[in-house]
Amino acid sequence: MWLLALFIGVPLIEIALFIQVGGAIGLWSTLAIVVLTAVIGTSLMRRQGAQAMANIRGAFNSLSDPSEPLAHGAMILFSGALLLTPGFFTDAVGFALLVPAFRSAAFRFVKSRVNVTTFATGPAQQRPRQDDVIDGEFEDISPKSGQNPPSGWTRD
Repeated sequence: MWLLALFIGVPLIEIALFIQVGGAIGLWSTLAIVVLTAVIGTSLMRRQGAQAMANIRGAFNSLSDPSEPLAHGAMILFSGALLLTPGFFTDAVGFALLVPAFRSAAFRFVKSRVNVTTFATGPAQQRPRQDDVIDGEFEDISPKSGQNPPSGWTRD
């Protein structure tokens, strides 16, 4: 139900803001602001998106919890979509999501409301490690002299 309210409410807010701003500063100034915020927002999103990708790689390389860098990357991606959507309300939310402190607060809020359940949480509950050896058989299928070349369905 809240999703329906969001799909109805956001366009109504945008229309009301367009009417108010357009009446105050004029049509062309309003359109210029909408285009300018999309250009500036896209530039900021690209820069912060590259930084977020570096943070995600760093979290994976150091084997630390990647949930916060992943959430920041998702919020930056979402902010880009909001900034490309014409409107003042969506631009305000999009620019807010580009502020790292706002993203951190949003992540902490969502993290406090989400309950994650895992099945194997400690080393005692994990299965014992198997050998790293895998037994198998193979057959050499390299072409013999005088035979046709491989069909491409197998690797050389």
